[in-house]
Amino acid sequence: MKPHKKLNCWIKSFDFVKEIYSVTNQFPSDEKFGLTSQIRRASVSVPVNIAEGAARKTTKEFIHFLHISLGSLSELDTLILLSKELNFINENECEQLIEKLDVIGKLIYGLVKNLNSGL
Repeated sequence: MKPHKKLNCWIKSFDFVKEIYSVTNQFPSDEKFGLTSQIRRASVSVPVNIAEGAARKTTKEFIHFLHISLGSLSELDTLILLSKELNFINENECEQLIEKLDVIGKLIYGLVKNLNSGL
């Protein structure tokens, strides 16, 4: 089994990507190459960078990739809020997505803290 598949932050972020794809299917078709694409890419970036970091040889490299994932979470926060403002998602959907982002972020921060303590 790949090491990243055991990490809660990877599992939750992987599931979040699937949810983002479902939510963005409702977006206007003229946003296919705009906001829809950007949200999807940012969401995919989170578990992909966790997986890539977990496969690296050093803890320092892993932490670097976890920080990239955290950057993608911040990007997603903004994109989701913008989607709400543009009425592509409703208030409830927005809140649920942001809550999930917060959980994923806390898991990643916890992993970074744990890894840093071992350096």
